[in-house]
Amino acid sequence: MSSSDLYEFDRQFFSEGVRLLCGLDEAGRGPLAGPVVAAAAVFAKGVSIPGVADSKTLSAERREELYDVILTKAVEVRVGIVGPGTIDRINILAATHKAAKAALSRLVAKPDLIITDYLNLKRVQAPLKFFVRGDAISHAIAAASMIAKVTRDRLMMEYHERFPQYNFARNKGYGTREHMEALAKSGPCEIHRLTFKGVTGRDIF
Repeated sequence: MSSSDLYEFDRQFFSEGVRLLCGLDEAGRGPLAGPVVAAAAVFAKGVSIPGVADSKTLSAERREELYDVILTKAVEVRVGIVGPGTIDRINILAATHKAAKAALSRLVAKPDLIITDYLNLKRVQAPLKFFVRGDAISHAIAAASMIAKVTRDRLMMEYHERFPQYNFARNKGYGTREHMEALAKSGPCEIHRLTFKGVTGRDIF
């Protein structure tokens, strides 16, 4: 879907009286290493950024280009980051919710509605609606997904400098064959999620 198609989904909320719409999404639930990152992107009526789409459908280069445009065009953008130690302690779903709430708590703007990619959060500062594959149907959620993805990828590039043996620059912490072979050889490092299957030596290729 094009960015204009995604905005048509959001238009329904503006037509119902919403002035500020907050899209919320996360990146990094599935990897074996690194944090989970959530982003909240607040938009006013009429703002549609060409090229905005589900972050998974875009190249890393295109996401980087759009990242700065989103920061310029959105009313406000905030992120929440939860590291692997907390993920291991409270589980990935709870950590994802924690990151999402952290992003929302940092907003200065007061959204009239929060829409998410199936994150059913409780006790947030505005009414919330969640949608299956929200990042593929909503402009605001897709923009948030891009901010979350770029933020996390940049963090993993920094981790690559510290732990080059895992090639986080390429796999971003996901369980690729190369990553699993590195785990089998070197064991986990401090940013691995020790409660995730395969990280501590079980079920490795």
